[in-house]
Amino acid sequence: MTIRSETRGGALAMGAAGMACVGAGVAVSGVLADAPLFTVQAIRYASASLLLLALARAARVPLRAPRGTEWLWLLGVAALGLVLFNVALVRGSEHAEPAAIGVAVACVPVVLALVGPLMEGGRPARGTVLAAVVVTAGAALVQTGGRTDLAGLGWAAVVLVCEVGFTLLAVPVLRRHGPWGVSVHTCWIATAQLTVLAAVTEGPTAVTTLRVPHLVAIAYLAVVLTAIAFVLWYSAVGRLGSALAGLLTGVAPVAAAAIGVLLGGPVPGAGVWAGTALVVAGLLLGVRARPSRKKNTLPAIASAGTME
Repeated sequence: MTIRSETRGGALAMGAAGMACVGAGVAVSGVLADAPLFTVQAIRYASASLLLLALARAARVPLRAPRGTEWLWLLGVAALGLVLFNVALVRGSEHAEPAAIGVAVACVPVVLALVGPLMEGGRPARGTVLAAVVVTAGAALVQTGGRTDLAGLGWAAVVLVCEVGFTLLAVPVLRRHGPWGVSVHTCWIATAQLTVLAAVTEGPTAVTTLRVPHLVAIAYLAVVLTAIAFVLWYSAVGRLGSALAGLLTGVAPVAAAAIGVLLGGPVPGAGVWAGTALVVAGLLLGVRARPSRKKNTLPAIASAGTME
């Protein structure tokens, strides 16, 4: 099966918008550097869960209860892609500059281009893999390296695994639950996990240490970076497949650089502009690449519950 051009264009736009939200969240996350990690994330995902439920009801999107092995996939997305990912970001930043962690995330397109089609019943497409390499090179150039130590490299590897897991572990359940269902279930499961961690490591009084800037940042993360971005991203993955959607992760560092300028930061140098050009070139190459043949095509069966 093939994806209609108008549907494909819409899916690409949703995925790019989702990654732009992620890039914009980089500056916001810095506000929470001195806040209790697990408490903040528990509030974030709890708020996002309630918002997603309200929006799904308003849009009359059906939400199904997980069953059987679906619990394992959803638990994996929540534990790996949400909880451990945030821990790795914080712990990694203690040993490495943000740019070094960002370069690890920039490798996501290549991993998704190689592994994603195998999980979806196909095989990697040469054009998509080549496009992923170009996007990865561009994203890494935008983030321009960064100093790190051995522990930092280890946490960077964990960040990469978590970011890949956030997408690939959702593939088996997107078929039945759609992007709304996957977003809702992973958020409330992550809330439960983080609440336990917060109670054990930070105590119930940790919430009283939050200040107004913290609450504003949490609100942004819950609404934009979670509720909106998750649905946009899983809609793109469901329609495009993880390999092609993975190319859109290159949008995040470009968006982060642009937001930095809007917030009063310096105008990017030549390396950032060159990296941005590579990301755009890789995306164009990937869109034009011949897709891999699949036994089951997610976009044809995972459309229920999308933003449209």
